[in-house]
Amino acid sequence: MKIFVCKNRNAQVWVETVLYTLIAFAIIGLVLTYIKPEIETFQDKAVIKQSITIMSDLDSKISEVAKNGEGNKRVVEISVKKGSLKIDGINDSIVFEIESAYPYTEPGEEYSEQGIGIITVEKSGKNKITLLKDYNETLNITYAGKEETKILSQSPTFYRVYIENKGQINQTKNEIEIGLI
Repeated sequence: MKIFVCKNRNAQVWVETVLYTLIAFAIIGLVLTYIKPEIETFQDKAVIKQSITIMSDLDSKISEVAKNGEGNKRVVEISVKKGSLKIDGINDSIVFEIESAYPYTEPGEEYSEQGIGIITVEKSGKNKITLLKDYNETLNITYAGKEETKILSQSPTFYRVYIENKGQINQTKNEIEIGLI
């Protein structure tokens, strides 16, 4: 029986180093394959909770401006890290939409949190989460004085948004103008 003995020890060390490095990379790759979706889910959950808070703060500013009378104005900084915020002057509403790995609510079920309507719809392996605040019955929302829609998409910087009470347009509704500074 013959035993193989490596005469070049230096070569053996390099082969072992490369082999151990490849094994380490394979293990790291496997771990990331399973952990990365979980990290994305937790990040999406945090973004959705933050968006609900932003929508709720925006709603309280709109209510405050509407209550304090014509000419009242507030400026709010809004951060959109993921998704989009739509100021819908046509339907008198504010809508935030995000595609997420995390289903915030049961798909198809309507839910309300902090006065914001929330609905999750499954869409091609992802979840489309819509946050909605409807003012159709109480206020006339306009964007920059016009009955139009403005979409604020994700941005690394804050949007500076003004909210102004333009006065009553009929016996029951105030016109609230929202625009960018």
